[in-house]
Amino acid sequence: MGTPTSSKLRRGASPRRRITGVAVHLFTAACTFVALGLLLYLLTYLLIQGIGTLNWDFFTKEAPAVGESGGGIVASLTGTAIIVFIAMLLGVPIGIMIGVYLSEVASGKGFFSTIARLGVNTFVGIPSIIVGLFVYLIVVRQMGNFSALAGGIALAIIMVPIIARTSEDVMRLVPGSIREAGLALGLPAWRVTGGLVLPAARAGVITGAVLAVARVAGETAPLILTALGNEFVQTDVTKPTDELTLRILKYARGPYDTWHAQAYGAAFVLVIGVALGALLLRLTTRGRGVKIQ
Repeated sequence: MGTPTSSKLRRGASPRRRITGVAVHLFTAACTFVALGLLLYLLTYLLIQGIGTLNWDFFTKEAPAVGESGGGIVASLTGTAIIVFIAMLLGVPIGIMIGVYLSEVASGKGFFSTIARLGVNTFVGIPSIIVGLFVYLIVVRQMGNFSALAGGIALAIIMVPIIARTSEDVMRLVPGSIREAGLALGLPAWRVTGGLVLPAARAGVITGAVLAVARVAGETAPLILTALGNEFVQTDVTKPTDELTLRILKYARGPYDTWHAQAYGAAFVLVIGVALGALLLRLTTRGRGVKIQ
């Protein structure tokens, strides 16, 4: 319910302002429906094209020999889980710590804090292929082979600036009164940040991490230069490992109709997996943390 003042303002608004308000609301609603419609169309198209491959064998068997039908993407699913887990293990803590530093420690307009923010903002827009090339030169060539570890490092580097930028923005929204109350009680600054500010911003920080994971889960270019791919299930993080996007790329460019159908099926699984992961994290963190009044 609106306040009496806002109700009076709406009643006293000119016809032109009311029409403009209605037009803006309709336009924003139309944009929302278009976005949702495109997502629904994408999911429906992928499902229709790949529904013939979505069976138990598709999720439990390895890739078949070249030109043969059947087989599955278990190697891709296993590799994706391993690579994304490595990326989360490395990228999420580092990204959050950078966000904490920029928000709570370097909150002023100092030279270093300005350079740090500029660096984070610049890193967000760096093409992923550049990150893949960097990790190839620094990690792959030093190790002497492609590996899931190198792929995870590449994805972690992509994740870090996204999480850092989001974490800083969310923690800046926490009211200063919460920090002042903690300091007034005699808590050290690190306890205030870890015990009050971060819990209050938990939902936003987790959302940023989910967005970062969703971003890297669809990356292909850096994995071509780092993980390379594998036709078999590989759990050794120091060996070449398959991944869903690499499998989709290979099958989409292949000459066989069965490969094309499996590419659509793998793409559908990837999109649904990202959506379910985001939904699960939102449900498990709902209502937790300090409420900001």
